[in-house]
Amino acid sequence: MTRTLRSAIALAGAAALSLGVAATSAQALGAGSEQQGNIRIGLLLPESKTTRYEKFDRPYIEQKVKELAPDAQIDYYNAGQNPTTQQQQVNTALAKGDKVLILDAVDAKSIQSSVQKAHDAGVKVVAYDRLAQGPIDAYVSYDNHKVGELQGKALLAALGAKAKSGEIVMHNGSPTDPNAAEFKAGAHSVLDGKVKIGKEYDTPDWDPNNANQQMSGAISSLGKDKIVGVYSANDGLAAGIATALKAAGMNVPLSGQDAQLDAIQRILIGTQTFTIEKPYKPEADIAATMAVNLAEGKTLGSDLTPTTVTSDNNRKVAAQLLNPVVVNKDNIKQTVVKDGLYTIPEICTPTYAAACKDAGLE
Repeated sequence: MTRTLRSAIALAGAAALSLGVAATSAQALGAGSEQQGNIRIGLLLPESKTTRYEKFDRPYIEQKVKELAPDAQIDYYNAGQNPTTQQQQVNTALAKGDKVLILDAVDAKSIQSSVQKAHDAGVKVVAYDRLAQGPIDAYVSYDNHKVGELQGKALLAALGAKAKSGEIVMHNGSPTDPNAAEFKAGAHSVLDGKVKIGKEYDTPDWDPNNANQQMSGAISSLGKDKIVGVYSANDGLAAGIATALKAAGMNVPLSGQDAQLDAIQRILIGTQTFTIEKPYKPEADIAATMAVNLAEGKTLGSDLTPTTVTSDNNRKVAAQLLNPVVVNKDNIKQTVVKDGLYTIPEICTPTYAAACKDAGLE
C-alpha cells in the first residue's frame, strides 16, 4: 500500500469518525430536546362563572410552566362546574399522556377515583386551591380557615355596636367544595356567640342566582328590619346577595372573597363592605413550579412544600399555604392595584368615577 493510499484511508476514517461523533451528538441533543418536549402537563380547572380562573389562574400557570420548561405541552380543561365532566377530562388527560395534573377539583370527594387512577398510572397530581381526596402528591392553596376567620373579624368590625341588635344571614359556598367547609368553620369560630345567625345556607355550585334567592327568602322570613349584616363566602355570591338587598331597599355590611372587579366596585359605592384577596400569581407560580419539578422527576423541597395538610384517610400531603388579605375601601390601591390585579382605569369606569375620587383612586 502506498503512502498516498494509506493517507487517504486515514483521512476517510477520521472523517467518518468525526461524522459519527457529530451524529451521536446530534442524536443526544435531539433526545434531550424530545425529552423536554415530552413534559406534558394537564391543567384542570373547575368552572368559569368565577372570573378568576380564566382571567388569572390559567394564564399565570401557563406562563410559569413555559418559563420553566419552554417546550412543555399544556393540555387545558375546564369542567364547567360538572364533577362528571371533570372525571372524563382526567381520563382524557391520561389518554393523551399527561405526566402531571394540576387539579382544582369541582367535587373533592367524587374526583378521588380519578386521582387514584392517575396515581396507579404513575401520573403525579398537584392539588390546586382545593384539596382533592386521593393520593395527591402536592397541594398549594391559601389558609382557608384563616380566610373565614378574617371574614368573620371584618364583618364584626363593620357591625360594631349593631352586632347584638339583630340577626345576620350566612351564605356559605358549595357543599362539594372542601374550601367552603373551611371558610365556614373559620367564620363560625369568630362569629359564634357574638352575633345571632337568623338564617344560614350552603349554596350549591357557588351560584349567584341561588344566593339571590336565598337572600330574598331570608328577608321575607326574618324581616328586613331584623337583618343587620350578611356573611357571603365569596364575591360571586355577594353579587346575587347585593341585588336582593337593593331590591328590598337594604344596605347592611356584606362580606366577600376573591377580590373580583365587580366586588371592588361595589366596595367603592358601599354595597359591599370588604373582600378577601388571595393573590393569584404566587399560588399559580407555585403550582406550576411543583408540576414542572415533578414532571422532571425532581423532589419537592421544603421551599415549595414547607408544611403538610391532612387529606382523606389521614393522608399527609406536602403543601404550601399562603396568607390572604382583607381589602376594603381604604386599601384598594395598596392591595389589588399594587398586586397588578386591576389598574385604576379598569376599576374607575365612569359609573364609579366619583366614588373612586372619594377613595383617593386617581
